[in-house]
Amino acid sequence: MATTTANQQNIAQPASPSPMKRIIVIVLIALVAAGAAGAGTWFFLSKRAPAPTPAEAAAAAPPVAPVFYPLEAMTVNLQSDDGSQHYLRIGLTIKLTDAKMQQQLQDHMPEIRSRILLALSNKHPEDLAPLDGKRALATELQTLIEQPTDKGVPPLNIGGVLFTEFVVQ
Repeated sequence: MATTTANQQNIAQPASPSPMKRIIVIVLIALVAAGAAGAGTWFFLSKRAPAPTPAEAAAAAPPVAPVFYPLEAMTVNLQSDDGSQHYLRIGLTIKLTDAKMQQQLQDHMPEIRSRILLALSNKHPEDLAPLDGKRALATELQTLIEQPTDKGVPPLNIGGVLFTEFVVQ
């Protein structure tokens, strides 16, 4: 019986895998995981958005920085119903869409200043006091500046009229 027990003891103990087999199994698992991660990355990054159309590309282009053209401050007499004299001192800056407009504006500046002065001298102080009056004046001045200066010349296209100084006395 002693041999039987010895044989049973040998059979009952499983053979442990060698350390080399464990290392190979771990390396294979790591390679499979790295391959799966690489394949997943390639799959998600290879999905590109369709090429933008020219209209989309133009819309996505960064906007051009506006050009600001300051005018010299102007002082005008205002209309008055009460008999007293009122003055307006105004500083304007014109927002232009591009630098080419600046040269056109400079070429016709005496005429543009004359238009502005005539329009301002026709105003009443009560009309200019509220915020809405100032906004309406800015819109009116923009329309005056955009008007063509010569026949056959297209109108100027400006981005707006900004007040840098506004004093009513």
